[in-house]
Amino acid sequence: MKPDFNLLHNRRDSDSKKWNIYDEDILPLWVADTDFLSPPTVIDALKERITHGIFGYSKPSDSTKESIQRWLQNRHNWAVALEDIILIPGVVQGFNIAAKAFSNPGDSVLIQTPAYHPFFHVAENSSLEQISAPISQDPDGNYLINETHLTSTIQPQTRVFMLCNPQNPTGRVFSKPELQVVAQICIENNIIICSDEIHSDLVFPGNKHIPIATLSGNVSDITVTLISASKTFNISGLKSSAAIITNQALREQFASAATGFVGSVNLLGELALRTSYDLGEVWLEHLLTYLESNRNQLVEIVNADLPGIQILEPEGTYLGWLNCTDLNLEDPAKFFLEKASVAVNSGTWFGKEYRQYIRLNFGCPQDRLLMGLERIKNALHRGKRNP
Repeated sequence: MKPDFNLLHNRRDSDSKKWNIYDEDILPLWVADTDFLSPPTVIDALKERITHGIFGYSKPSDSTKESIQRWLQNRHNWAVALEDIILIPGVVQGFNIAAKAFSNPGDSVLIQTPAYHPFFHVAENSSLEQISAPISQDPDGNYLINETHLTSTIQPQTRVFMLCNPQNPTGRVFSKPELQVVAQICIENNIIICSDEIHSDLVFPGNKHIPIATLSGNVSDITVTLISASKTFNISGLKSSAAIITNQALREQFASAATGFVGSVNLLGELALRTSYDLGEVWLEHLLTYLESNRNQLVEIVNADLPGIQILEPEGTYLGWLNCTDLNLEDPAKFFLEKASVAVNSGTWFGKEYRQYIRLNFGCPQDRLLMGLERIKNALHRGKRNP
């Protein structure tokens, strides 16, 4: 049966962070989870497991690793061995483990900005120095990896580069030439790549996700890839992810660093991950079609009805990165919260220099998205009448 993503589900009674931080009159288009039911096959598998009634300590299952192995091969043409896969509770934990495993206090970790907010805590969590290289924009505003920025920022003690692809918050899906530039820089400077690829299955037509580790054996040897079904199948609260590390020495370092630091995968989360990858592909294809329609609506409305705001068409994710500089607002996110009753992420969450940006989550029923955009439009018009 074709899933109905237009259904408006009540998430305020489900302990949702996204829906319960703000008052009921606020429409939340911020936290990066979707407002869609997870696939019925996942829900049914969880129900069946719950009837067992015993939820003691669990042993990670080889069948889960086999599901990940098949998914990576079928969706991304990436052949990995079972021993290359380490199950972990979450991607955020994964990149903190990587920083701890491959650096020493006083070393530095390199990130690209704008960056997913938890990246900014990696350095302090492991007593490292954070260095940042902004992603460049071409004359049309398109975000591009800048080789000069990267190479000029690297220090002799830089040990880890944090890559996010597809990129949060810009929605870029980096091209093979861009990834090759990154990889070559890291090889030449003896830097480990920690690649957050949590949105790798959420890529729109005309774009292709390329796991950076697939570029060559040399690149794979210096790469820790972090994946999860959580964004794709809306199971983030179940805490189940994986690290893919083909280099045995790096894998052992990573596992050692995780010991006593990060616990095992959630019992039900592992089941949800496995079921999603085994039985969720058709559901995902329907989701991608729906999200593409939402993305197109968002871009069209911003360009036609929201003067002063610019958006680049996201190539992946369900996140829109909106430039509000021309509105001349002190704090666009605060303005939309107070004047439009719409909650979005402030650009400062992705780097202090991005105060004039907002991130908007379009992973919701289309009527909800249109309602939010109409509220923003009306607030802007009222602001013009009452400067």
